[in-house]
Amino acid sequence: MAVPFRKTSKSVKRIRRGNKGLSQPALVKDPETGEYRVSHQVDEKGFYNGEQVVEIKEKKEKEDK
Repeated sequence: MAVPFRKTSKSVKRIRRGNKGLSQPALVKDPETGEYRVSHQVDEKGFYNGEQVVEIKEKKEKEDK
């Protein structure tokens, strides 16, 4: 069975584990809408790099019966 030569202290262990952290996604401001979106992704209106690449169908509202 493997046994460490010296005990890892709490502070060393916490420093090592504290470096993982969370990173924020790369957000860019869309020049057309002015909203923030994830870079290199198609926006909600189907535009990418100033060109419409995906045709978005409008949702029909459900009629109350």
